[in-house]
Amino acid sequence: MQNIIFLKLGGSLITDKTQAYTVETRRLARLAEEVGQALDKNAGLKLLLGHGSGSFGHWAAKPYDTRHGVETAAQWRGYAEVAAAAAHLNHIVTQAFCSAGVPVWSLQPSASARCHDYVLQHLDVHPIHAALARDLVPLVYGDVALDDVHGGTIISTEDIFLFLAHHLRPTRILLLGQVDGVLDSEGRVIPRITPADLPAIQQALSGSAGVDVTGGMTDKVSRMIELVQGLPATCVHILNGARPGALRRTLLDPAIDTGTRIYAPPKDEDH
Repeated sequence: MQNIIFLKLGGSLITDKTQAYTVETRRLARLAEEVGQALDKNAGLKLLLGHGSGSFGHWAAKPYDTRHGVETAAQWRGYAEVAAAAAHLNHIVTQAFCSAGVPVWSLQPSASARCHDYVLQHLDVHPIHAALARDLVPLVYGDVALDDVHGGTIISTEDIFLFLAHHLRPTRILLLGQVDGVLDSEGRVIPRITPADLPAIQQALSGSAGVDVTGGMTDKVSRMIELVQGLPATCVHILNGARPGALRRTLLDPAIDTGTRIYAPPKDEDH
């Protein structure tokens, strides 16, 4: 199967992370419409869609520290609450895309996910293959997962994408948030990042207040560089989904010059 695009809608993009269980309804509807428009324009697009948990899963998980293990009865009750919160948001996302005419098929990650020491080791890939082969859009999301060391944990959409990338070998991974890309210490977008750039990028991100506002951009960049080193045919694109039209244009034009691209150049171009 060729030319698959992984598309993640960040939790901060589709929810208000400062308000528990609050969806950015208009923005979500617009994003769904842009995906529908892109599919209408190019029926050959193969998409795997994912979304973060935003103010749903994160608010539910915080009192129980679910990410760092599940042992007590209270923590297992919290585990179930986090799963319910994540599924609730997923239902809202599913409905938004169905209303936009996008044939999404929601696949619950926690139904098959297994981790070892917080690392995702197993996820049933067959339904995703089946969906793509039938021109459906499989939809995954940040969810809970069993862990054979810590009982349970939380897996992010990036965790799922990193696992699935080695099975599906996407040509592009689009990560949409509310920032214009990876920013340098002066707030300017870094247009391209290769493995050779990582040390300088890490220094810039860690040394600048306000750049890594979620605490996750440095880790996101490092993990995506590791991914493209193993899958050099894959390009990761970090961009601002809050800008109307950006998602549709990026889906239709791989060469569009917005956001930050993370890729591994051919050996003779590396520096």
